[in-house]
Amino acid sequence: MSNPLLGFIPEPLALPFDKLLPSRKLPVGLETSQKYLQIKASIEAIGLIEPLNIGALDKATGMHVLRDGHIRVHAMKELGFLDAPCLVALDDESYTYNNRVNRLSTIQEHLMIRRAVERGVTPERIARDLKVDVSHINKKLNLLEGICAEAAGLLKDQRFSPNLGAVIRKMKPTRQIECVELMVAANNVTTAYANALLAATPAEMLVAERKPRKLSGISAEQMAKMEKEMGNLQGQYKSIEHTYGQDVLNLVLAKGYLKNLLDNQAVFRFLSMRQPDVLREFSSLVEVDALDK
Repeated sequence: MSNPLLGFIPEPLALPFDKLLPSRKLPVGLETSQKYLQIKASIEAIGLIEPLNIGALDKATGMHVLRDGHIRVHAMKELGFLDAPCLVALDDESYTYNNRVNRLSTIQEHLMIRRAVERGVTPERIARDLKVDVSHINKKLNLLEGICAEAAGLLKDQRFSPNLGAVIRKMKPTRQIECVELMVAANNVTTAYANALLAATPAEMLVAERKPRKLSGISAEQMAKMEKEMGNLQGQYKSIEHTYGQDVLNLVLAKGYLKNLLDNQAVFRFLSMRQPDVLREFSSLVEVDALDK
């Protein structure tokens, strides 16, 4: 196999801002947004971390098109910078680079903050540089305290509120894993859903073995019903998890068989004349590409 071609020149170039041609307008009200203030504070404190993405040199004008990094450029200009490191693209991509960026997960942010604190950076300074309250940094710093390794592993690629950790750690490890599996499967990793799962958790599966405060607007009968339904849901989830691979394989085989069957003109003509309802169902099955359809 041949080596893949690089999309950028590996070594960044330091280019003055007057050699960069913007490719889009900045949004209205940018300078007062929380995101912009955090970017500006970060650059002021530790400098630019991610180089700008630019196009190849236009020999006629001597300019480079700025493909990604407009907000960083604006912040650096305000801070008095005259140039910035840039990665020059070797191909002409038309997509927006931000759409291809994998954002940091919440646990990755936790690990970065913890590493910074271990190296002597105080939570107060991190909060000041990022323009957030220090309590928010402390929540991220202590995110995984009381959470078992298996549950943390299930959350490693997710983005969620730091308040989620305070809810999950009230449960015992086995229950933590069950609840996180349900949240990830439902694509609903939120504090509100975690609180609902906590309320439906039997007392013996809680750390203090004491039921949490009742949710407002929910009666004892409704709480008992929710606990029962949650138990049924967990059982169904486990059952589906064990058979999902085989079900997908059966779906693929059935689709292939029905497609070959409908490609036969004689069969297609017979079904359309004698069994139009069956033909309609077969055609809809051939178009299915996921089990939830």
